[in-house]
Amino acid sequence: MKTIIDFLFNKLKALKSLRFLIFILLFLAGIIPSALISGSIINNYRSREISQRITEVVDQGRILSTRLDSEGYLVNPQNDILENEMLLLTGIYDGRIMITDERFLVIYDTYGLSTGKTMISQEIIRCFSSGSLSSVYDQRNQYIEISVPVNNNQTGETEGVLFISASTDAIRDSEDILRRKVQIILVTLSVFLFGLSLFLSYLLVRPFKRITAAIDSVKEGFGDAQVSIPDYTETEAIMDAFNGLMEQLKKLDESRDEFVSNVSHELKTPLASMKVLADSLIAAENVSNETYREFMADIAEEVDREDKIISSLLALVKMDKSQDALNAEDTDINDMIELILKMLKPIADKRGIQMVFESKRPINAEVDKTKLTLAIMNLVENAVKYNKDSGWIRVVLDGDHQFFTITVSDSGMGIPEESLDQIFERFYRVDKSHSKEIGGTGLGLSFTRSAVLLHRGAIKVTSVEGEGTTFIVKIPMKQAIPG
Repeated sequence: MKTIIDFLFNKLKALKSLRFLIFILLFLAGIIPSALISGSIINNYRSREISQRITEVVDQGRILSTRLDSEGYLVNPQNDILENEMLLLTGIYDGRIMITDERFLVIYDTYGLSTGKTMISQEIIRCFSSGSLSSVYDQRNQYIEISVPVNNNQTGETEGVLFISASTDAIRDSEDILRRKVQIILVTLSVFLFGLSLFLSYLLVRPFKRITAAIDSVKEGFGDAQVSIPDYTETEAIMDAFNGLMEQLKKLDESRDEFVSNVSHELKTPLASMKVLADSLIAAENVSNETYREFMADIAEEVDREDKIISSLLALVKMDKSQDALNAEDTDINDMIELILKMLKPIADKRGIQMVFESKRPINAEVDKTKLTLAIMNLVENAVKYNKDSGWIRVVLDGDHQFFTITVSDSGMGIPEESLDQIFERFYRVDKSHSKEIGGTGLGLSFTRSAVLLHRGAIKVTSVEGEGTTFIVKIPMKQAIPG
């Protein structure tokens, strides 16, 4: 049972393939017009032959009507030559000829069945009243019926009617022969179109198989060569996008390797320091209480540093895994910033750094207060760390009905232009030589950027080396995500 289901599933899957759709479109595009043209040819042949047959019979009827009048057949219906001609004519057209006089009496019938009988029909009455010829094609019985008035050449009056019926069986037989030939041609054409469509569908889809092979090759690792499939504009565009994706994946892979290396380094450094301090205590004899307390204080400091790094990493990982976990609540942004500056003021005062908060207007917004507080605190704390003594920090809050903006500017050492695109990477340090002195984990700006993006916001940085740095954070007033 499972085998049958798998077989049916694979067949249904094949029906959705581009190759199958191209095959069907090409085949139908060839066979449908051919069938329509063939039907049109047969119909035109039938119409033309019937029209030609009607014209021939009408011409013969007019000639025969003139002779009937000139030879006075209606007055004296005894003329073997005329009758033989009429019999010959009916034999040619496989039909019948009847002649009626003005009393609607049949004076001659090639079948001999209606002679002497009265025949009244709509066509005969119309022919007597109008004195004009009429023709009818009976499609169901496959007959042409023609009524020709026999007019007196001198008076112009209609003295009788010549009724001619002609069979179209010969036309139908010829049509059947033509139809059979057309069917043979259509079958031959169908076989040819089937093969051609199959070949063209394979040929047209082949570049996409190369795309699939190129994508499958990624499983074996990233190659340096750019893959190009210029067969079509679409395949070229797909491969351009694919090559761009590969470049991003390579950068991501390199970033991951660098991240692992940096994490290992950052975690090993405090451990190495603690090991050196502990080994020194173990190796030393008669260690004084002051020295012992000093070494233990250093160890405790390294433990705190290790804990801070791990906590920052866990916070980032948690934020990466729960992109929609934003606990949005109505928050007074002015109070939030004042609290941040109050918490960091003692650190700034130690270096004589002046912090100024400028609020353009009161701002209340729906934000995750905890995450956004940590994000802005990282920016202000960095402004203090990387500032010069007796410098300044300026925080400006502004907004409109859609967004609010927090600008953090400082008079610090600035950031080189080539590093601006990398400062939000985890563990990235602009000045690695002073990272130990300044402190920190190198994760603050990465956390800040993640928190801002989680709020559907944006963060921008401008800096002049040696003069200072400005961070601009723009956040929507309302969060369109569940909180």
